[in-house]
Amino acid sequence: MKILVGMSGGVDSSVVACLLKEQGHEVIGATMSIWDKSRHYKIKSHKDACFSPHEEEDIKVAQTICKKLDIPYYVIDCTKQYQKMVLDNFKQEYLAGHTPNPCVMCNATIKFEALPKSALEQGIIFDKFATGHYARLSYNAKLQRYQLQRAVDSKKDQSYFLYRLQQNQLAKILMPLGEYTKEKVREIARKYGLEISDKPDSQDFYTGDINDILEQPPLIGNFVDKNGKILGHHQGIWNFTIGQRRGLGISTDRPLYVIGLNKEKNEVVLGYAEDGLKNSLIAGDLTWLSIPPLTKKTALRVKLRSSQTPIDAEIELKREEAIVHFYDKQKAVALGQSVVFYDDQDYVLGGGIIKGTQDAA
Repeated sequence: MKILVGMSGGVDSSVVACLLKEQGHEVIGATMSIWDKSRHYKIKSHKDACFSPHEEEDIKVAQTICKKLDIPYYVIDCTKQYQKMVLDNFKQEYLAGHTPNPCVMCNATIKFEALPKSALEQGIIFDKFATGHYARLSYNAKLQRYQLQRAVDSKKDQSYFLYRLQQNQLAKILMPLGEYTKEKVREIARKYGLEISDKPDSQDFYTGDINDILEQPPLIGNFVDKNGKILGHHQGIWNFTIGQRRGLGISTDRPLYVIGLNKEKNEVVLGYAEDGLKNSLIAGDLTWLSIPPLTKKTALRVKLRSSQTPIDAEIELKREEAIVHFYDKQKAVALGQSVVFYDDQDYVLGGGIIKGTQDAA
């Protein structure tokens, strides 16, 4: 089988290429280029990230790995698609007082869509597209659906970021690392003599300050409490996220948290930890993955952020929205983030974008 492997220059995708070649497949390496050299971002950090000027270094590493494996290697330019589908959405959401998740958008529209599509348009022929994501993929003949499941390594599981993938995309991809732990992957990398076996994981979306992308001049606004009392001033709601505690610059007897963002008034609402607790959320822009769309009230588990352990909840569908009721009150429920639905066997049922919340009593 001819398999195109999305190479990031990291240990995971490199090990995938090694494993697939060892299994006898005809492997082709490809890296998506998304860094726009024509834009002048004011980089304030040298840490590694997905969207970073270090892209050229990653390409060199991926190229070296492919040369070592004696497989073809290509760089696929996805800069324009990334700007339109990821960065423009990121900017629009942040300026609206929401907290978007660019990795979710990137996976659905760039890594598993624009990259393989552009490769085909360039005449690169392949049967499947493989990545180093930590998630398990299978086919359910009874439901006639591809199903995504949390990875064996719960600490590295990336299923939360993949919930928006569609059946036509899942039918064409492979995720060989879903059954491995990170430690095992590094061990395999050392076995193959890969110098990047101990390379740290990329943890961030962007290597600099998000204001580089937003390109928004400061807009003075007020910090207020839940009753509207002015507590101080800030330079734009886009500098804050729900649940944020650090960087507020306000001294009080108890820690304050961001519990609300008001775009119309350019206000950042602050409160104590209990003030930010929510009973439920409303999600829109729903997508269903391992099962057909639900039609009745259902008990399931949900994740409100990638690092969270799935929590028990109940979901009911109203028109094209889902109302998710938590069994236990939740903190830091941010508009614009994703809520992802799981069953008790860790299958990803689907998910949506958080559009609203309800305060705890």
